[in-house]
Amino acid sequence: MAVRRFKPVTPGTRFRVGGDYSDVTTNVPEKSLVVSIKKSGGRNNTGKMTMRYIGGGHKKAYRLIDFKRDKTNIPATVATIEYDPNRTARIALLHYADGEKRYIIAPEGLQVGQTVVSGETVAPEVGNALPLKNIPLGSIIHNIELNPGQGASIARSAGTYAQLSARDGKYAIIKMPSGETRMILATCMATIGTVSNSEKSNEVLGKAGRKRWLGYRPRVRGVAMNPVDHPMGGGEGRASGGHPRSRTGVLAKGYKTRNKKKTSNRYIIEGRKK
Repeated sequence: MAVRRFKPVTPGTRFRVGGDYSDVTTNVPEKSLVVSIKKSGGRNNTGKMTMRYIGGGHKKAYRLIDFKRDKTNIPATVATIEYDPNRTARIALLHYADGEKRYIIAPEGLQVGQTVVSGETVAPEVGNALPLKNIPLGSIIHNIELNPGQGASIARSAGTYAQLSARDGKYAIIKMPSGETRMILATCMATIGTVSNSEKSNEVLGKAGRKRWLGYRPRVRGVAMNPVDHPMGGGEGRASGGHPRSRTGVLAKGYKTRNKKKTSNRYIIEGRKK
């Protein structure tokens, strides 16, 4: 996966940096694994806007992804590597030996025709899913469960990965993508490898319209509002707005919002790097 620059034939392409999609093998998703999603435009069931700056965007269909990898000890062949408009990573279509088809998050280096499998005793190879207790120490992993059977919730976006650094009793010690070191039950599943499309962070949209196509509306700065709308609003002339804070008054720039009594704090060995 690489990025490509564009000849500046328009103002929008002058600074645009896009993906080259050379790893994508088809543009037609598996029909049985696609469902429709309804846009809310940031409105709730009464029509009131509860989330601002959401709306528009290209119509998308949702691809059902297998985050649990609970089809154990049945080999699957990678049929296609596909683009997914709902996430930054690529997805891979698996054809299982028993005829079932499922999508998974595609790891870096996964090729069409390759065989992957999940289970307790499978080899720790790219694309294979197995419990943390059976993964060799030092391995690079992604799609990690926080609770057994819950489904992967950690290291799912493009280019991310975690590292299994140690084991202590019934817990595995994981170095997270954020730099945090924490304990996770060793019976939780994880997939070997790094998430695909690692160059995603180098892409540049190039123009405001591309952001609109993604479903975002313009965000108004707090200092440009009136005092009734934002704590940083108002003032004569172009006032700085005082201490940076959110619309609800929560301070930005280093103010910690995590609950000190949160029960999962005891599983964190070292906090994320600042």
